[in-house]
Amino acid sequence: MKWNLRLAAANRGIWKASELRRMLAERGVEMSTGKMSGLWSGQPNVLRPEELDAFCAVLGCEIGDLITAEPERGPKSQSSTEKRSTAVGQGTIVPGSTREVTPKARSSRSLPPR
Repeated sequence: MKWNLRLAAANRGIWKASELRRMLAERGVEMSTGKMSGLWSGQPNVLRPEELDAFCAVLGCEIGDLITAEPERGPKSQSSTEKRSTAVGQGTIVPGSTREVTPKARSSRSLPPR
């Protein structure tokens, strides 16, 4: 997924995250400075539907203008020969090798943080 908030905002003449944040607040969507900064400069971790609707309303765009699918960058599916199921606690065959990876048994509990 590619997040295109800055491009959509630039198409509307909005060049600062603070300006967009103010416009969202006028529509009733309060967003923290930190979250707005994260959305402005990178990929969103969490985005509520009402926030997405507010972005579209403020920017006068469609959801497809903000989010673009990139199927070639997504996880590749494994072929049926690479898929192997194992019971919990058993080793796992690493695809492309004949070596079995077996988790080591833990001898004791980890200590709590200090």
